[in-house]
Amino acid sequence: MTLATGYRATTTPGQVERFDFERRALRPDDVEVRITHCGVCHTDLHALGGSAEGRGDVPLVPGHEFVGEVAAIGPDVTRFVVGDPVAVGNIVDSCGECRMCLAGHENMCVDFPTLTYGGRDRIDGTPTLGGWSSSYVVRESFVYHRPAGLDPAAVAPLMCAGITVWEPLRSWNVGAGTRVGVVGLGGLGHLAVKLAVALGAEVTVFTRTADKADDARALGAHRVVVSKDEADMAAAGDSLDLVLDCAPAQHDLGPYLRTLDLDGTLVTLGYLGAASVDAMDLLRARRRLASTGSGSLARTQELLDFCGEHGIVAAVEVLPSAQVGTALARLAAGDVRYRFTLDMGDLG
Repeated sequence: MTLATGYRATTTPGQVERFDFERRALRPDDVEVRITHCGVCHTDLHALGGSAEGRGDVPLVPGHEFVGEVAAIGPDVTRFVVGDPVAVGNIVDSCGECRMCLAGHENMCVDFPTLTYGGRDRIDGTPTLGGWSSSYVVRESFVYHRPAGLDPAAVAPLMCAGITVWEPLRSWNVGAGTRVGVVGLGGLGHLAVKLAVALGAEVTVFTRTADKADDARALGAHRVVVSKDEADMAAAGDSLDLVLDCAPAQHDLGPYLRTLDLDGTLVTLGYLGAASVDAMDLLRARRRLASTGSGSLARTQELLDFCGEHGIVAAVEVLPSAQVGTALARLAAGDVRYRFTLDMGDLG
């Protein structure tokens, strides 16, 4: 066993406390990662608000986008050596045998992929505890080589927010000349803009207020549309091939569907709850509504390699892990541009 220190949920929703716990002993194909930085995601906020105490005596330890260095390896590990810079995302295992896994879509495992926290280990059934901690033990297959030239604190959000938007950009073959819309300029949206521009797309950002226009253009957006302005939205009608909807709250999809040209697709990423759609918005121009989440092993490494080549990282505000409560409160208030990353170095 490896002794670790981290943050677990308390009986008060939205609050965490520091505690010590044990990680599993290394299996032959395991990698132990010494975590240096871990992102703070809306998923963490929701988990802490909706399941404050975990399940009975099982602690809830958030954090599923982290980076660090290899601290130890099992005897069968071949892709890493101690000291390698690495990254881990929100999936840490899959069955490896279903049709999805065999086709290279581990994130869509029929048996459901094992989540970095809130899941169950496939071998011994123990709960997975997340990356708001000093270390993590994970199968080699779900560890990624991290571009050494990039700021590790700014790489961490690529493992959740980054791969969430990269997956549809690549699945819909975005490239030179593709007209891409991005709804919301938050943690997901700002990375969607950066990545789409780097792929050669013409990017339109939809924002509720004009005060984010300069930020959107600074990220590379070619056009900014104020979604509350009916004339502005009407002018954007039938003009896009793909829209990535990164808004984290429930909202009307109709206005964004109507910005799609023939055979265009709206992909919902930020809010995955119930939504109603007027079928006429789909019928006209043969539009499509889709969704996706996370990414496969190959595509996640592809993202990191692409970001290394193009110098793309998340815009982050870094806080010592002891200030995780501040990060959560400000995230809940929408007071972040565009992602919080915790420096885990103060855990010792």
